[in-house]
Amino acid sequence: MAELEGLEFGKSDFVLLDEVTMEQFMENLKLRFEKGRIYTYIGEVVVSVNPYRQMDIYGKDAIDVYRGRELYENPPHLYAVSDAAYKAMKRRAKDTCIVISGESGAGKTEASKYIMQYIAAITNPSQRAEVESVKNVLLKSNCVLEAFGNAKTNRNDNSSRFGKYMDINFNFNGDPTGGHIHNYLLEKPRVVQQQDGERNFHSFYQLLRGGSDETLTSLHLQSDPAAYPYTKEGAAATTSNNDRCGHKAVLSALDIIGFSKEEINTIYQILASILLLGNVQFESDGETVQVLSQEALNHISELTVTEPDSLSKTLLYRRVATGGGEVIEKGHTAEEACFGRDAFAKALYERLFGWIVGRINSVIEVKDYNPVLHGKNTVIGVLDIYGFEIFDNNSFEQFCINYCNEKLQQLFIELILRQEQGEYNREGITWQHIDYFNNQIIVDLVEQPHKGIISILDEACLTAGKVTDMVCLDRMDTNLAQHPHYTSRKLTPTDKTMDFKKHFRIRHYAGDVTYSVEGFLDKNKDLLFQDFKHLMYNSANPVLKKMWPDGQLSITEVTKRPLTTATLFKNSIIALVDKLGCKEPYYVRCIKPNEMKSPVLFDDARCQHQVAYLGLLENVMVRRAGFAYRQPYNRFLQRYKMTCEYTWPNHLMASDREAVEAIVTQHGFQDDVAYGHTKLFVRTPRSLFSLEQERATLIPILVLFLQKVWRGALARMRCRRMRAIYTIMGCYKRYKVKAHFWEMKSRFASVRTMTDYGKSVEWPTPPAALSQFHNITVMLHRRWWARQIVKKIPPSDMQEVRAKVAALTVLSGKRKDWGLSRAWERDYLANVLDCPKTSSAFIPISKELRIRDGYSRVLFSGICRKVNRFNKSTDRGLLVTDRYVYKLEPKKQYKVLKRISLDTFTGASVTSGVDQMVVLHTSSQDDVLLCLTGGELCPNQDRVGELVGMLLDYFTRVRKAPFAVKVCQSALQLHMRGKPKSVTVETKAGQNNADFKKSRDGFILLVPAH
Repeated sequence: MAELEGLEFGKSDFVLLDEVTMEQFMENLKLRFEKGRIYTYIGEVVVSVNPYRQMDIYGKDAIDVYRGRELYENPPHLYAVSDAAYKAMKRRAKDTCIVISGESGAGKTEASKYIMQYIAAITNPSQRAEVESVKNVLLKSNCVLEAFGNAKTNRNDNSSRFGKYMDINFNFNGDPTGGHIHNYLLEKPRVVQQQDGERNFHSFYQLLRGGSDETLTSLHLQSDPAAYPYTKEGAAATTSNNDRCGHKAVLSALDIIGFSKEEINTIYQILASILLLGNVQFESDGETVQVLSQEALNHISELTVTEPDSLSKTLLYRRVATGGGEVIEKGHTAEEACFGRDAFAKALYERLFGWIVGRINSVIEVKDYNPVLHGKNTVIGVLDIYGFEIFDNNSFEQFCINYCNEKLQQLFIELILRQEQGEYNREGITWQHIDYFNNQIIVDLVEQPHKGIISILDEACLTAGKVTDMVCLDRMDTNLAQHPHYTSRKLTPTDKTMDFKKHFRIRHYAGDVTYSVEGFLDKNKDLLFQDFKHLMYNSANPVLKKMWPDGQLSITEVTKRPLTTATLFKNSIIALVDKLGCKEPYYVRCIKPNEMKSPVLFDDARCQHQVAYLGLLENVMVRRAGFAYRQPYNRFLQRYKMTCEYTWPNHLMASDREAVEAIVTQHGFQDDVAYGHTKLFVRTPRSLFSLEQERATLIPILVLFLQKVWRGALARMRCRRMRAIYTIMGCYKRYKVKAHFWEMKSRFASVRTMTDYGKSVEWPTPPAALSQFHNITVMLHRRWWARQIVKKIPPSDMQEVRAKVAALTVLSGKRKDWGLSRAWERDYLANVLDCPKTSSAFIPISKELRIRDGYSRVLFSGICRKVNRFNKSTDRGLLVTDRYVYKLEPKKQYKVLKRISLDTFTGASVTSGVDQMVVLHTSSQDDVLLCLTGGELCPNQDRVGELVGMLLDYFTRVRKAPFAVKVCQSALQLHMRGKPKSVTVETKAGQNNADFKKSRDGFILLVPAH
């Protein structure tokens, strides 16, 4: 609950103060500021104290805390009042408004930003593109309006120098569909003159310090603000604003809002023209006036797309219509020319600002709205307007601003009283009359027709002849001498704080303000010669031309005097008050804690003055009149039911009201409450706090109890869930196993009759529990399949099959061709077809060696090219048996040249190519290097795989001994008589047969190039 934020932080709602006095109010406000609690309620009004530092109480997390919650549920915050306004708009289809008020530097602009951010964050949950576009424009418009409407003052680095009221339109879903911005009384005189230590509008400094060199060159500007009279005063002023970053942000915002490139260029051309106008100086020779700075004049003409002669003539002369309809030209004095130049600069900026606001409105206005199709269109208004101002020198602008605040204060009191009285009437509670200061008398002093100050000013402006500010002051003294809230030095000669013929004083609700009458009439007339309007209307820049529609009238057509500035402002403020009066209001009252912009200093006198003129104490009194606290029965019961045994945990009574009565009776303060139709009204805060204290005592006990019950419930739910999970898992696993077996059975039922015995059948993916079983089954099937295949192979072919399998394991994928697809004859020397001339000689030698050496079978035999011990290559016969390897001389009836025991061989090396080179490695490091050659059966036959396969199969299957086979990509490595050698393969054109050639580190096998 908002009221119980913590005792160490004071009361979070001023309504709950024990006594409504200024001392208690200030004590509570100061305590909360020192504890970092910058927001405090007065009922539904938020009092905000500027913290002058970044606070970690905003952002997405904070927005989620306040979204959809009631005011009393969380500590006071801007988000809470924003949500209340949004809910009232959405739930009850009521137009609402949030009025932000306070003096300059109190944090109004920042408050309006946070309110806009909150509304943007909680709307459009479906992320519709058109709604997001509207939200982006609404948010980005703040950046643009701040740049062109805010300035650094001695009180505030980002002071709003205009009033802003923004209507945000919502559809029946509560999503923003558009909006409209109203601006009030831009402080034009700041364009040409600022007080010491203050700056011109931000836009000028952002352009000069943030614009690129190329941009400044095209605008004929330099980056130093001190080079221009209109920005010279603020050039050295220290500020927390970063002009360079601000310029980038404004350009980005203008682009997002939808300003075209030509429009953005025109905006900065106008700013440059205003700066250059300040550099235009005049001199007089007694009769005529001349422009001194012709270069600046030419630049202005270029930027405004007008003729230099026309611009010069407009600055030096003005056209006047005579009574007979004749137009004559009247030359200016140097003083009049300077006045006209400054008036022109101020008007340029004012028209530019008004056009920017209008251009933003054209983008965000609700388009194609049809109540029948789209439902009711509701509105939330956000008013961020200048606060009450009391300066050392108060002029016409302060007079208008303070009049505006008088009107808003009057509306504030009226609406608060109306709300309170309306609630009491709805609930059937007797209304108690409340005495409060009605500032209608001050409002009448300013705006009353024929008698008020504005009427006197307008009459003076319309009077022919030379009417001065002093003459106007005399008329005010005469007409208002009896008014209790008006005085001057003439009326009170003893008051030396005012000067004769200069000052008058108004006793405002916020305090006495002394105004200097100097410049009142000129500012009220806001005189700008028609020649300047005509000049701008005739500009070749279409954007600039649109800003001056009244320039199309000739001097003879301009007969009716325009309304004065004060009257226009009065009319706009009356319209604003009427607009706010028909909406349900929510208020944010901003307070400035000190003049030093310090986050720790709290100036009691300064803050007390603001509390007084904002009428906050009266607001508390109005809220507490009769009853300090009220709450619907169901919410009161929900919060305090644990303090009564009859209502905890749930009551069995006929209505919530009876349950609330039981709580009140049990605590014994039935004489301190009243029962409305839907709400309980509590007269004094003490009764509420007795309930809160008992609730605070019970909450920890209830929390522990709930934690215990909930943890037990969670554990039981977790246990039941785990049991269910394991049961489901067990059933599912059994189902998957059975399903796998069924699938296996259906797929492999007829493999015995298939031609490939099920080799092409795709295995189903097994469940995790059967992965090992699946692997074993696959292996068994492969063995069975292999057995079926092997059973069909004749016994005579088994040796060849085994040899091919052995060769496959070491050569597949490594050597291009190794004779897999052909029949392996093994004993090629005894084959009549392969060796028709020598087979008859070899067969008896083979039988003789079989008898003599006792080998049982021939593994391989064939002709080869071999390197002998003298490193010479010769043709030899190779006979490999199961006991020995023989080197034979084919030319001498296959005479045995050498016999090597098969036990000495450890492995073989071959290349990855198609050559027939083989190295048989021995344990004695005296390896055999040879190159197999084909016979007449097939001369290009690959026999390397056959030799390797036969040896590998014999060693691994029969002898159970290792036989390493190495396939080399490049050179073969071997030893001959213990010395390492390297053998490479090269192709040679013209080479008929493969042959060895000695090289530096071994041998080269030369093969034919085909």
